[in-house]
Amino acid sequence: MQSLNKLISYTLPFIPKSVMRLFARMYIAGEHLSDAVRVVRELMAQGACATIDVLGEEVTNKEQALQAVDAYLEVLQTIHQEKLDASISLKPTHMGLKIDREFCYRNIERLVQEAARYNNFVRIDMEDSSCTDDTIDMYLRLKKDYDNVGTVIQAYLRRTISDVNRLIPEKANLRLCKGIYQEPRDIAYKDRFIIRENYAYCLEKLLSNGCYVGIATHDEHLVWEALRLIDQYGLTPQQYEFQMLLGVDEQLRRIIIREGHRMRVYVPFGEEWRAYSIRRLKENPHIIGQVMRNVRMKLIRREN
Repeated sequence: MQSLNKLISYTLPFIPKSVMRLFARMYIAGEHLSDAVRVVRELMAQGACATIDVLGEEVTNKEQALQAVDAYLEVLQTIHQEKLDASISLKPTHMGLKIDREFCYRNIERLVQEAARYNNFVRIDMEDSSCTDDTIDMYLRLKKDYDNVGTVIQAYLRRTISDVNRLIPEKANLRLCKGIYQEPRDIAYKDRFIIRENYAYCLEKLLSNGCYVGIATHDEHLVWEALRLIDQYGLTPQQYEFQMLLGVDEQLRRIIIREGHRMRVYVPFGEEWRAYSIRRLKENPHIIGQVMRNVRMKLIRREN
């Protein structure tokens, strides 16, 4: 199956847009904010909350970054008006990180300020390793003045334990994920077992030291590790949450919600959906199999 997934991922750029749309709509809300609103309402009906992401990254000029800021301002206003249980996630390179670091910081700060006005939250996503230092530095700078901001750490990076040790004294609000960007071996672990172990180790350090963690995984072994730690440290559902991608292992999502845990689902939308789909599936081809299983299960349920 792994070889098949990789083969499919290599052919993705040549698949017609109409066909790609059928595949992508499982894990992308659509092209418009109204699509994201609809999906968030469906998730809320299932007992989940959401984080909304406006698709886009690696902008090449300041105008594009400012347009992205405006799009997120509209998202925050809509979340408030529609009374959605949702926050926002954004990528630093979408805010102009690769153009001007201070310009990027000001853009993110503007959104954090606006989110605070609505009693909402901003998650600064983590991108490839070239962005790690800047992202953490900007997060810690913002955290000095705002308590409604968090960031992300990736368990497959060799540096992550050191980053965790740096962030624990700050009582950081973190999403912990495995990581999907292609990195060389001297930067990232390649062994799945080691990545799992590093994830579990970092999670325990964070939870045991009072950090709020978005436990972002579709790996049921790591879900079990999280449940073990939650039980071991006597944590309440207000001290952590689970996070999953839209359209990936919906059965596990339902199980986690049913057991009384807070679940936040990542809901991306925007006109950049095709480029996002190709890039993400190339970087993480096993998602192909997960999405295809979800498609098959939905078709079976319709037939029955």
